[in-house]
Amino acid sequence: MPPLPKRKYPKARQGKRRSHLALKPAGLSRCPQCHNARLPHTACPTCGFYRRAGAIPVSRPKAAE
Repeated sequence: MPPLPKRKYPKARQGKRRSHLALKPAGLSRCPQCHNARLPHTACPTCGFYRRAGAIPVSRPKAAE
C-alpha cells in the first residue's frame, strides 16, 4: 500500500500548484491584407492570404437578389 498524507492538503497550496493550468486567450494578430484578427502563422480565414500570397481559396456566400 502506498504512503498516504497525514494531514489535509491546504486549498491555498492546491491553488498555487494549479495556477498555471488556467486557460489563456489566444494571441491574435492582424492580417496585413484585410486587417481582421487571425491566429499567427496561419492563413487568414477571411481572405485566405498567408505571407502576402493567396494560400487557400475562400468561398463567400452568394448575395440574395
